Amino acid sequence: MMTSNVRLENLWRRLSLRGEAFVWHARLLECYAEPQRAYHTLQHLEECLLLLDAAKATGLIANPDLIEMALWFHDAVYDPQGHENEELSAEMALEALGGHPTAQEVARLILLTKSHQPGAGLDDAWIIDIDLAIFAQPMKRVLEYERQIRAEYAWVPQAVYAEKRAEILTGFLKREKIYLTAWARERYESQARANLRELERVVKSFTD
Repeated sequence: MMTSNVRLENLWRRLSLRGEAFVWHARLLECYAEPQRAYHTLQHLEECLLLLDAAKATGLIANPDLIEMALWFHDAVYDPQGHENEELSAEMALEALGGHPTAQEVARLILLTKSHQPGAGLDDAWIIDIDLAIFAQPMKRVLEYERQIRAEYAWVPQAVYAEKRAEILTGFLKREKIYLTAWARERYESQARANLRELERVVKSFTD
């Protein structure tokens, strides 16, 4: 299990963090199990960590432990009606890491998952690509993902949801590159574009 207590404890040790990893593990599991979530759950976190493990094999990630810590916390706070989820998740990570020298960098990486636009960090592209890898999964999973997102926004009228969701999907399709690392582009770019076009069709059908 990607999200096991042992995995987080090992990460905690590698970073020489103070405090008890199991306390934060329990807190994070509670967060990811909150009832307002359908996509931003342990399933998504597990998928991200699994992909990180595959990406680490390239040897191209400068600080994989910081990426991993950021992934653990990147959706720790999630309110579909909120506008500061990433900021509040970053604050929780800062609390967990205390005054550790890596704390600010972990928080910065978390914030990248809001805009999905890189800064100047060596590993910025990796966390963005990992978070967006859902677009390139088998179509059965992609359609499940779309249903999960719709469930999180069940309070939004169908027509409004269809319009806004289509705008988001089209925005990704209009990017010159969805994935920023050569590793992810080679594996995921063409499939992600095909899947996103299908999702556009599905979402637009909501108003037919």
